[in-house]
Amino acid sequence: MKIIQITDTHLVAPGRVVNGVDPERQLRQAVDDVLSRHGDADLLVITGDLCNDGEPEAYALLRDILAPVPFPVRLLLGNHDRRPAFVDAFPDQPRDGNGYVQSWLDTEMGRLLFLDSHEAGVIGGIYGEDRLAWLDDALAGAGALPPTVFIHHPPIHDGIGHFRDISLHDDGAVLRRLSAHPAGIRHIVFGHIHIPLAGTSPQGIAFSSGQACSHRFITDLEARDPWWTGGNPCYRILLIDEYGFRAFSAEVGQAPTTRAPICPGP
Repeated sequence: MKIIQITDTHLVAPGRVVNGVDPERQLRQAVDDVLSRHGDADLLVITGDLCNDGEPEAYALLRDILAPVPFPVRLLLGNHDRRPAFVDAFPDQPRDGNGYVQSWLDTEMGRLLFLDSHEAGVIGGIYGEDRLAWLDDALAGAGALPPTVFIHHPPIHDGIGHFRDISLHDDGAVLRRLSAHPAGIRHIVFGHIHIPLAGTSPQGIAFSSGQACSHRFITDLEARDPWWTGGNPCYRILLIDEYGFRAFSAEVGQAPTTRAPICPGP
């Protein structure tokens, strides 16, 4: 199974920039590259902060950019999003019984869980009892294979100074639920932090983030006020198959130098 992850697109109305970067240009180039190289993908997941200010014009722009995508798309909400405007623009994106933009998808490689950690007016994420009840049901029906979890806010300690007080405000509840799942968890995929991160939780659950498609930080783990920077549009290719879970980073616009030779095996 091939899944394309794009994260932190931060779209605004056309013609505007965010932290020195044109998010529309970034996302259009990323999507064009995905369509030209990965038309065989099974799913596109954008892991939150779809828009920077949550205005209807930005969600309309997102609809336009995603219109050519020929395979299913799941969109997650981040702290910069606005649930009512998102629902107006994307009424077909699945929601749970409480109106949260979360759902699951069963595949031959196990259940994919898409969690909604957005809370209006909160920079960090919220995942309260009503959402935890949905997660309990989603895990209970997941079957014998380990699920793969997608969420905007990392449910783990990321160790980055800027995000010290704006991560997932759940006192570890999501990670405890996932850790207790009998079949285990294949991987947790998230965004929010704008830079790549990979690791394992104290309970041994593997996790990783994609790099923001729009602006990203110059990596500085200690700074509470790190510098923003630009960069190539980017996305990740996630493969889930008989070999497990693998995540590959891709950048658009890299300049080739010389071609590598074909290396013969033993």
